[in-house]
Amino acid sequence: MAKQKQNLSKAAQERLKNFEVKSQIVRDNKSVKKRDNSRAIVISLVAILVAVGLQFSYVTYGPGKPKPTPVQSNSAAVPDIALAENREWTGSINLNKTKMDITLDGKAAPQAVANFVSLVKKGFFENTKCHRLTESGIFVLQCGDPTGTGTGGPGYNWGPVENVPKDDIYRAGVLAMARVVDDGYSMGSQFFIVFNNSTLPRDKASGYTVFGKVTKGLEEVIKIAAKGVVDGAADGKPVSPAVLSKLSVK
Repeated sequence: MAKQKQNLSKAAQERLKNFEVKSQIVRDNKSVKKRDNSRAIVISLVAILVAVGLQFSYVTYGPGKPKPTPVQSNSAAVPDIALAENREWTGSINLNKTKMDITLDGKAAPQAVANFVSLVKKGFFENTKCHRLTESGIFVLQCGDPTGTGTGGPGYNWGPVENVPKDDIYRAGVLAMARVVDDGYSMGSQFFIVFNNSTLPRDKASGYTVFGKVTKGLEEVIKIAAKGVVDGAADGKPVSPAVLSKLSVK
C-alpha cells in the first residue's frame, strides 16, 4: 500500500511538473503574442503616418520625388513647340476600347500639345494602363506611364507650366499634365483626366498645365471611377482595368 501511494505521489509530481512546463509555455506564448501585437500596432501607426505624409506631399500627380534644384530648361529631346502649330487639334482616345473625343489647345499650351501630339504619333501611349485613380476631394484618372507604376516617362522632362485655370478649378473633362511638386520642368508623358470638378491648389511652380479636354465619352472614366480604388482606398490603382488602346490626333 505504501508503495502504491509512493507511485501515485510520483505520478502526481510528474503531472504537476508537466503542468508547470505547459504553463510556462503558455505564458511564454502569451508574452510573445503580446510583444508581436505591440510591434504590429507600432508598425501600423508608422504605416498610417507615412501614408498620410505621402498623401499630403503627393497631391501633384507627378512621378518621383521633388527635385531640390529644378532644371529650368528643356533638352534637345523635348519636342519643338512648333509641332503644336498654334492651333486647336481634334482627336480621340480609346479607353478600354471605348472612344473618347478630345480637343487639344495648341495655342494656350504649345509645349504640352507638341509633346502629346509627338508621343501619340509615335504610338507611345497605346496599350498603356492608367495607373492612378483619385476620388476624394479631387477626381482624376492618371494615365500616360508606359510602366504603369507612376514612375515612368518618355525619357525626358520638360516645362514650363502652361494654361493654368485662374480659379484653380479643373473642370470635368479637362486633360492636364502631371508633374513633381514645386517643379515646373518635371513634366513628361503622364497626364490626368478630370471626371468631376476638382480644385487643385498651386505650389511654387504654379498649377497644372491644361492642354485639352474630353468632349465626348467621359462616361467611360466615370464608369471606371465607380468601381473604386484597390483595397478601398481613396487614391491608388483603380479596381477596374483602364487601358489606353488607341489614340489619334489631327
